[in-house]
Amino acid sequence: MSEHGPRTRVLLVDDDVRIGRALGLALGDEGFDVDAVHTGEEALARAGDPGVDLVLLDLMLPGVDGLTVCRRLREAGDLPIIMVTARSDSADVVAGLEAGADDYVTKPLVAAELAARIRALLRRRRPAPSARRTVLGDLELRPDEGLVLRDGAPIHLTRTEFRLLAELAAAGGRIVTRDELLSRVWGYEYHGDTRLLDVHVRRLRRKIELDPDRPVLVLTVRGAGYRTGAEPAPPPRPDPVPAPGRGG
Repeated sequence: MSEHGPRTRVLLVDDDVRIGRALGLALGDEGFDVDAVHTGEEALARAGDPGVDLVLLDLMLPGVDGLTVCRRLREAGDLPIIMVTARSDSADVVAGLEAGADDYVTKPLVAAELAARIRALLRRRRPAPSARRTVLGDLELRPDEGLVLRDGAPIHLTRTEFRLLAELAAAGGRIVTRDELLSRVWGYEYHGDTRLLDVHVRRLRRKIELDPDRPVLVLTVRGAGYRTGAEPAPPPRPDPVPAPGRGG
């Protein structure tokens, strides 16, 4: 434990033992505790351990592959997941994000950049920008609790999906550009790579839209970005005060 409290614990899943050892040492120098496993089966067994804060997941694994591991971890909860892929232009990036990863990094990995990604992702545990209860169409957002409700029933979103929805809702129907969303939600520049954002919007729509193919809550503004499409419900009006009756 550091003088500032417990260190962030990262579960590193990579079948290359040498890479795992070197990356573990490098992330240790950045202030993280790293547990390394080398198969998908080990990853699924260890990810539920108390104290695991984030999973760094290579997609190329023997046995149970990384995409399957990612899907199962996401079905089990909202543990932050950063996937590792060999090529940034690979279809693996989109497949991994669709499987539920919050972010991705490409090989060769640079420890300082990876540490920045991990810290940015973990910051999403904090309350979303507006701590006020917000109504969006038939949804209720409670940022201080990290909850989205429809008719009183919670809709499960990952921390990243919730942060994305909260940023759009806070804009009150104004257009939020892709670059603004990448900066506000993911915390750093992506130099025009919008796959990360667009895949998360698709995932979000599948959870909150009654018909994801015809969204009414999160709308695309071509060439600009995204905005919310439903105005917040007005506050309830007070009951009218009856006028005093005339004397007889």
